[in-house]
Amino acid sequence: MGRKMNLVAYLMAGPAASYPSSWRHPSARLDVFEPERWEKLAQVMEEAMFDACFFADSLGLPDLYKGSHADFIGRGGQSGLLDPMVLLPLMARATRHLGLGITLSTSFVPAYSIARYLGSLDIISKGRVAWNVVTTGRDFEALNYGSVGLPPKEQRYDMADEVMEACDRLWTSWEADALLLDREAGAFADPAKIHYTNYEGRYVNTRGPACTPRSPQVRPTIMQAGSSPRGRAFAARWAEALFCTPGTKADALEYRTDIRARMVALGRDPEECKVLPSVTVVLGETESIAREKAAYLESLVDPELVVAASSWSVVADLNTAMTPEALDRPGSNQGVQGHRDRMLQVARDKGISFAEAVRRPRALLAGTPAMVADHMQDWFEAEACDGFILPPTIFPTTFEEIGRLLVPELQRRGLFRTAYAGATLRENLRNPG
Repeated sequence: MGRKMNLVAYLMAGPAASYPSSWRHPSARLDVFEPERWEKLAQVMEEAMFDACFFADSLGLPDLYKGSHADFIGRGGQSGLLDPMVLLPLMARATRHLGLGITLSTSFVPAYSIARYLGSLDIISKGRVAWNVVTTGRDFEALNYGSVGLPPKEQRYDMADEVMEACDRLWTSWEADALLLDREAGAFADPAKIHYTNYEGRYVNTRGPACTPRSPQVRPTIMQAGSSPRGRAFAARWAEALFCTPGTKADALEYRTDIRARMVALGRDPEECKVLPSVTVVLGETESIAREKAAYLESLVDPELVVAASSWSVVADLNTAMTPEALDRPGSNQGVQGHRDRMLQVARDKGISFAEAVRRPRALLAGTPAMVADHMQDWFEAEACDGFILPPTIFPTTFEEIGRLLVPELQRRGLFRTAYAGATLRENLRNPG
């Protein structure tokens, strides 16, 4: 049996994901606030045998472009209009195998709350939870949590390490057999098997024990998107799935090679972490159909929204900052390295300026199932990745077409599972069938 891909879906709790203006498409459902939307979407992804889906999130409305949120939210930028923690239990109830991921910030959510949220969700989903760990790199989000600004990136990651360590202690504070449920003896739990954590760090303190028993995975599957040197160091220590946005195959290969080398240096098996670049696909029964569909999506794009969204990505007002150098304002601690790197890589690969790159929507990979599978297979067999993050252009059509058209082609080539092999998300990531 050959190596097989992992596939993870990228979601936002709003009308659109990463492709700008896609909510304007006539086929796009706008029933964001209906529970059935999320239940059905989860079932569609499970039928396509995705490893997991995960919700990206934002802790506020971006107002980086022109100092206002008007263009971003007014024109329909990707926004977290609902808290994904409310949606994931609905999706867990509607599925049996699909992994369920959420983004939570170590900068603003206390370790005890994170451990309780995710431990509870891992229990009710029977071991299918992922945590996309972020440190938050934007001041507008910090302001919503009462902070005047962000600490330096190094400090944010130092805090994240402590949150991870504290959560680990909380998740293991109940031994596996601590819960007794013995009615006859009147013994609900064995207190000798429930332990104080007494974690004391520079930034994080929590006494414990957790009030939530040990969950099936013990620790949820850890996702991350670190691209800076400090982010990569964090990923090498903790991550089991990495979300990245490289501009080219060569950039993806460099990233994966570097992460694996860092893991080896820490004594971790590099096979424990799956590197998953993002690719946005448009499928058609013929090449001309696919290209026509992509052209129509591109015709809907609002240029002002693209720049507003790019301003959010690179954490700068692109109404005035036109060069990479202009992004690095003295004294600023903001920044998300992966987004900046991707735009620089696109500019280099296409032979265009940075100012032109940030005004282009993310590229679409349009073609027949065989053409798209060729591209994915090329990256996969070159060991530039272990699979892919797949954002939608249209809800729920993109995932329906992936299941109906692309997955069978990948299965025919022996590149994707025909059944789930494990009971938990971690098992399915490590053994993709």
